Amino acid sequence: MDTLAQFKDELGAEYQTTKNFFEVYPEDKNDYKPHEKSMSMTHLATHIVEVFGWADTMLKTSDLDFANTDYRPTKLSTKEDLLQKLDENYKSSIAAINNAKEDDLTSTWALKNNGEELAKWTKYGSIRHSLNQITHHRAQLGVYYRLNDIPLPGSYGPSADHQEF
Repeated sequence: MDTLAQFKDELGAEYQTTKNFFEVYPEDKNDYKPHEKSMSMTHLATHIVEVFGWADTMLKTSDLDFANTDYRPTKLSTKEDLLQKLDENYKSSIAAINNAKEDDLTSTWALKNNGEELAKWTKYGSIRHSLNQITHHRAQLGVYYRLNDIPLPGSYGPSADHQEF
């Protein structure tokens, strides 16, 4: 089985679906939150964009230690910025997948904070987790859209607003 080719295909499909969601992103709703514990719409959309770059990071490193890195969350607030960064992160992950070998997926990758391991997977598992994160957070964004009467693009088929496949 060619797992890397499957990841590439799946990431491509998620990219196109997410791009459709961002093409209707409402910049005037950046601060919208459906609940006080929820992320703002711009924070949620930016997080989705960042997840598209995770396969690149995961294939090139063994871990991410939040306390020992210069990583800082990206700040995006316009539709144009979201689409541009989505495209950049997607391309970087596709390039990393193209340069990887199946055996690379068996080594481990971990999330850490100051050396303490928070989560650990094989690189296969970490990439699978990131793909699940894209789906999960895009569904959240869909709820934000629905609550603001923004027509939803289809995801894995038609939506109530867009009946075509």
